[in-house]
Amino acid sequence: MMHDVVKLAQLAGEAILPFWRADVAVSNKADDSPVTAADLAAHRVIADGLQALAPQIPVLSEEDCDISLATRQGWQRWWLVDPLDGTKEFIAGSEEFTVNIALVEHGEVVFGVVAMPTSGRCYFGGRALGAWKAERNEAAQPIQVRTAPPSDGRFTVVASRRHSSPEQEALLAGLGAAVGELELANIGSSLKFCLLAEGAGDCYPRLAPTSQWDTAAAQGVLEGAGGEVIGLDGLPFRYPPRESLLNPFFLALPKAASWRRALIELAGTIRV
Repeated sequence: MMHDVVKLAQLAGEAILPFWRADVAVSNKADDSPVTAADLAAHRVIADGLQALAPQIPVLSEEDCDISLATRQGWQRWWLVDPLDGTKEFIAGSEEFTVNIALVEHGEVVFGVVAMPTSGRCYFGGRALGAWKAERNEAAQPIQVRTAPPSDGRFTVVASRRHSSPEQEALLAGLGAAVGELELANIGSSLKFCLLAEGAGDCYPRLAPTSQWDTAAAQGVLEGAGGEVIGLDGLPFRYPPRESLLNPFFLALPKAASWRRALIELAGTIRV
């Protein structure tokens, strides 16, 4: 189904673009996060498309997440969707927002699709499938993480433009002491994972809040490219049904990185 979902994510992106840089009205949800007509338009495209593609698979979307834990605990396989990831970037007129669609089974990501509406670029992949990057009207090309920084470059940490925390700053300070001077690559939305997946960065630590729909699709891409997402305890990052849809803190990195153990040991010293 992955290639059908790629097409669907691109259609959702087309539904978003008429609202981009068009002074779209913004309202706040109960958690004070912003939502626009573009979020809702993309959600409708995706919800209808997934229903047509696989009516037996339920959908958990940021724009339709009021589903009881009792119901979700009965799901074996479900779609995890962020119709517009990076709403704050979208509102600010940035190009750094995405459409995220993941298929999750027993809490593990089967595959994920991350589409970038403004450029037409799309990333997709899964742990057992591989990973690809496709530019608009071009054939998809396989992508892979890098396991060490380039010989002429610094260790690149991918970070959020808008979110950090004292814990994250402490982790970065310790990481710099272990691997040398850090280069910070700031980018919005789930594109942070995608930079790692295509070998343009080395590590993405997130010791600040995220929700399940923010990360699952891009985790699929990263895992398909030879990367992994783990908790601060070093265990695989999963999406079990639970009351809160907020994620614990995590580390995204190449699975075969020589500095992996040092990072996990360092993360274990961070008090959260």
